[in-house]
Amino acid sequence: MIKIKQLRDFLGVLVDKNIRLSVMIWGPPGVGKSSVVAQVAKSADLSLIDLRLSQLAPTDLRGLPVAIAGDGSGQGRSVWYPPEFLPAAGRGILLLDEINMAMPAMQGIAQQLILDRRVGNYVVPEGWFIWAAGNRKEDRASVFEMPAPLANRFVHLEVSPDFDAFKEYAIGAGYDEQIIAFLAFRPVLLHKPDPQSPNWPSPRTWEMASSLRRAGLAIGPAVGAGAASEFQAFLKVYAELPNIELILSGNATNVKFPEELSARYAITIGLAVRNHSRDSALNAFRWLASNASAEWVQLFGTDCIRNMRSSGQMGVLAKMVKDEPALQKFVKDYRDLIGL
Repeated sequence: MIKIKQLRDFLGVLVDKNIRLSVMIWGPPGVGKSSVVAQVAKSADLSLIDLRLSQLAPTDLRGLPVAIAGDGSGQGRSVWYPPEFLPAAGRGILLLDEINMAMPAMQGIAQQLILDRRVGNYVVPEGWFIWAAGNRKEDRASVFEMPAPLANRFVHLEVSPDFDAFKEYAIGAGYDEQIIAFLAFRPVLLHKPDPQSPNWPSPRTWEMASSLRRAGLAIGPAVGAGAASEFQAFLKVYAELPNIELILSGNATNVKFPEELSARYAITIGLAVRNHSRDSALNAFRWLASNASAEWVQLFGTDCIRNMRSSGQMGVLAKMVKDEPALQKFVKDYRDLIGL
């Protein structure tokens, strides 16, 4: 079992070193399997074709037979015309998603594509990786047993939910600040399947919830009533927070760090999400260093630095470190944690 970040790193190495092994990614619904593949493709400037095999018929992948003229002997022939959605050139990742939800006949066609890198007259271009993804039986998904010859051709990776990776992505993608803060306080709700309900918390549904929040709508239809109820209670804490903008402006001389645990998560994440300049980041860091214990300074610093790195602000970060001795010590102490 590996975390989502480890999956991303593993796939990234395969791409960087051009190791074209077939990979099967296992994991529960909504954990972010296909999203990670998309991130890897984007970072490597690769094309991505995401095929949901459970929604295709064998002829959709193999193509259709087309009759061609005979040689006059009365013996006609036909050729298979491949579908237009399969790659014809270039470099990229062909993701066969929901592979074990596809009917056995469909898996048989996919097996040809994976084992031989061809099906019918179609041949996968050299520059393309072929990966697959699917849910497990214990995830209550309607899956079929994967044939042993097909399974034996894969490198198998089973992934689990990873809040740190979700938070890093969510901050960079501009998810709703209060949702990120809430999940930092209640990470167990990042992924919590509910057999009795069609809507339950997962990284996928929290992304939906963020969109609903920005539209002024309730998040219960995305994450379920239980998680939504806890989130509403958390919002009451948010309403009592110290003025975050005052802290970011450097004018929070008499503002104290909250005592209540959920409020501590809320303000620390809020500062990491809202700071958009070198000065505001330094002001937030100095305020936390003066008012909070080391664990909260570490939480803010890690999120802030990762966000600046992902947004291409390493030059700004270098200037911050140069101007702030306490930040120099933080970077030195937590270099491995923050990836510098």
